[in-house]
Amino acid sequence: MEILERLGLTFIPLFVAIDPIGILPFVVSLTGEMTPQKRSKTIRQSMMAALTLGLVFIAIGKGVLLFLNIRMSDFLVAGGIILLVLAVRYLMTGKLVEFQPTLGDEMIAVVPLGTPLVVGPAVLTTLLLLTDKFHLWIVIVSFVLNLLLAWLVFSQADRMVRILRREGVGAISQIASLLLAAIAVMMIRQGLMDISAP
Repeated sequence: MEILERLGLTFIPLFVAIDPIGILPFVVSLTGEMTPQKRSKTIRQSMMAALTLGLVFIAIGKGVLLFLNIRMSDFLVAGGIILLVLAVRYLMTGKLVEFQPTLGDEMIAVVPLGTPLVVGPAVLTTLLLLTDKFHLWIVIVSFVLNLLLAWLVFSQADRMVRILRREGVGAISQIASLLLAAIAVMMIRQGLMDISAP
């Protein structure tokens, strides 16, 4: 039961940070002109890119912070500000990033799908915070499970849009962005409290 509880405590923050339903409209727009086979390959490549980036960051993230003499509280504040800007940007404009339709399919799988959409500042910051509080293998399992869930959602993109309809997808995206903004404020507040603590 304790393991399941810890999996839940690591899975939920990562799920909110990755937000597969929220970025579903971007996946549909980026892969809409592809054949089903090409779309499936692009989604698989984006998941592999996201997994690689996340695991590399888990492995060397803390080391990089120590080398640069950056405290966790500094990273909390900086990561929180970035997340807040992204959340506000999406709430105001409906866009996380500007897409370039001229990019090749392979490049689209890595940027912007793999990063920053699937694994961006929100996920990297969350991974770093979770590895500081939970066993490494629990965080990795939760991360992989979230990527598998995202892959399942993306592979059924057309069906999901038909079920939820565009208005439903948009509403879920707005709620997820609001939650992300709240998480960002919490990170900034916690970082500032840590900095000011004696």
